[in-house]
Amino acid sequence: MKEQYFTEETIEMESKQVLDKIKSFSRKQLFKPSKSALLILDMQRYFLDPKSHAFIPSAPIILPRIKMLAKLFEDRNLPVFTTRHLNSDDNAKLMKTWWRDMIREDNPMSEIISDFSSYTMIVKHQYDAFYNTSLEENLKERKVEQIVVTGVMTHLCVESTIRSAFIRGFTVFLPIDGTATYSKDFHLSSILNLSHGFAIPTLTKDLEEILEGYTNGET
Repeated sequence: MKEQYFTEETIEMESKQVLDKIKSFSRKQLFKPSKSALLILDMQRYFLDPKSHAFIPSAPIILPRIKMLAKLFEDRNLPVFTTRHLNSDDNAKLMKTWWRDMIREDNPMSEIISDFSSYTMIVKHQYDAFYNTSLEENLKERKVEQIVVTGVMTHLCVESTIRSAFIRGFTVFLPIDGTATYSKDFHLSSILNLSHGFAIPTLTKDLEEILEGYTNGET
């Protein structure tokens, strides 16, 4: 089931092809940095270390793009949140019926990779990063209206979180080359569905251009 559908040579082309595929029904909306936050989902060693059974082959390819966005947000004093997925026998609920093991706190592979360890961390126990967490409260405290959602996995935590964000009134920008999952089919299916009613599909370089032209305090 696993495949590396993104490579350094193909990620831009593949992502543009997805944008072309959905342009007939996706919506466009103005990205406003002053109203936005960056959300980086589950960039943990569990998913990024090739020695882990849960390794996502395309995840290392999206990593530089997420790091670039995080730096741009940080330099402009815009909020950046990361999530760390952890489970116990009590809070895993139905997740433990699906997966071989749970990401437990005492497992070193559960740690967020060092590139993102300095940002505000939200610990979550389900796919949805809003479920029983302080994420919504944190976003509203910062008067955030728009969220750029990146990370892993596109068809599980990314998709669940985006749908939840939409219901809570946040406009979501979804960088096609800033998320990854186990296969191209899973990735594309989620992007297609989310682009019709839940999120604004985009590319990291398009967000980069807007952020680079943003001066703190602008609307």
